[in-house]
Amino acid sequence: MAETQNSQEEVRDRNAEDEMRDGNAKDGTKKNGIDNMKEETDGTIAEKGNEEDEDDKADKVGLKRQITLLGAVALIVGSMIGSGIFVSPVGVLRQTESVGMSLIIWVLCGALSTIGALCYAELGTIIPKSGGEFPYLYDTYGPALGFLFAWVSILLIRPSSVSIISLTFAEYFVQPFYASGECDAPVNVAAGECLKLSGCLCLLIITFVNCASVKAASNVQVFFTAAKLLALAMIIMIGFVEMGKGNTEYLDPKQSFKGSSSNVFAYGIAFYQGLWAYDGWNQLNFITEELINPYRNLPLGIIIGIPLTTIVYLLTNIAYFSVMSPDEMLSSSAVAITFANRTLGPAAWIIPVFVCCSTFGAANGTLFTASRLAYVAGREGHTLQILSMVHTKFITPQPALMFTAVLAIVMLIPNDFDTLVNYFSFSAWIFYGFTALAVVILRFRKPEKDWKRPVKVPLVLPIIVVLASIYLVIAPIIDAPEFGYLYASILIIAGLFLYYPLVYKGYSPGFMDYITIFFQRLLQVAPSYYNEYVENEEEDKAPLEGDRAF
Repeated sequence: MAETQNSQEEVRDRNAEDEMRDGNAKDGTKKNGIDNMKEETDGTIAEKGNEEDEDDKADKVGLKRQITLLGAVALIVGSMIGSGIFVSPVGVLRQTESVGMSLIIWVLCGALSTIGALCYAELGTIIPKSGGEFPYLYDTYGPALGFLFAWVSILLIRPSSVSIISLTFAEYFVQPFYASGECDAPVNVAAGECLKLSGCLCLLIITFVNCASVKAASNVQVFFTAAKLLALAMIIMIGFVEMGKGNTEYLDPKQSFKGSSSNVFAYGIAFYQGLWAYDGWNQLNFITEELINPYRNLPLGIIIGIPLTTIVYLLTNIAYFSVMSPDEMLSSSAVAITFANRTLGPAAWIIPVFVCCSTFGAANGTLFTASRLAYVAGREGHTLQILSMVHTKFITPQPALMFTAVLAIVMLIPNDFDTLVNYFSFSAWIFYGFTALAVVILRFRKPEKDWKRPVKVPLVLPIIVVLASIYLVIAPIIDAPEFGYLYASILIIAGLFLYYPLVYKGYSPGFMDYITIFFQRLLQVAPSYYNEYVENEEEDKAPLEGDRAF
């Protein structure tokens, strides 16, 4: 009853502010439902974060800082080690056409991810806001590019990432029921529908868990991270045993580089496939506002998590090639299952179970961070206001979680893994490049005397990421032009037609207020505020056990 009364009081406050909207619209002031949003061009997000007074916060709900260093490392490792290492080896090998070059691509992908994450660490400590690239693009290039990133990421990049992981979960979950010989993936129509339904079930479960409790989501993440590390450790140990028996034919440097592709642009798609397995290297930047002591835990989480993942990936690929030939790997759509059948015999069912655990945990972590982007963008007035609201009892961004999950379910319909990965990577690396360039721009625009930099990387690192981004955007288009890249580009540009009236001019259809109020009452959610990081607070103090996350 108390929650219902609070909701009614918030509705009355909203109606009072709505009466002021029409008069203020002529002055360029944007009113977005309950929140009185300032004109987008007035200052940066970092500066706006300090404008809310205590009275404003008293009427709102804020997410808590409760993610420790251990939780940060678990989130990075748990999100990165998902479906990619069990599927992408085929895509990388197909493009490089040799074992040696495929292993080099895996190492280079790890190095590029580490460099990119270090650049993000500098940005995350000078602009300690959640939402990934959104606040960095906003502060560096202005609200227009920030909106385009939010527009594409919320509608395409982040949901497609969750969808791809769920699709891989479904493939490994369904495949044992259709197993025959080498456990080739089911190809008939009924099996295809079964894949989609299984992926949908995965999404529904993790959405329910994330909506119900941050603590429950953290427990799920920890459990399934342990399961995936156990699975990869088993594969690596078996690989060492096979190499000890002399099965190194395909790993011999004299043989492993034979037949390497001479098409330099084909390596762009190979990078796409490899970098998909490393997707998650920027996950901590999506939850900066929930990190305890982000100046310390953000860079340390990156330095520990990504190199660890790179080593595990390299050893896992070596183990694969100690058991399978390149042709056998290319003919398998479920590499880990083929590996298990060759080495574990009747106990081969263990690997599919562990792979399901791995992908389920990765989907959970990816949905957790993806929802924070929609949440932060909504709070800044760049998306629907309802997406910025937090449940008054569970303190979770339920509308953002549900919205992201619905889009991911829709993307399960075209279950072509390679197509989803390529279009996802094409869109993502456009914004990765702009974000890395922001490190260089802000060094000159906001020097040390203006913005303190707890983390400061050599300028050569963001330049490397920018050059890599240009190559990764252009190379696949030259190598294999497809309309999908054109559609992705059109989707990005189309955001400008929404930005001008809805954000720049602050236009809001009258019916949106009724929709917002309806969902606010239905979901029992309230507006939220920015949980500003204060360095002098006792950030190193661990949260209460009941509130611990990740």
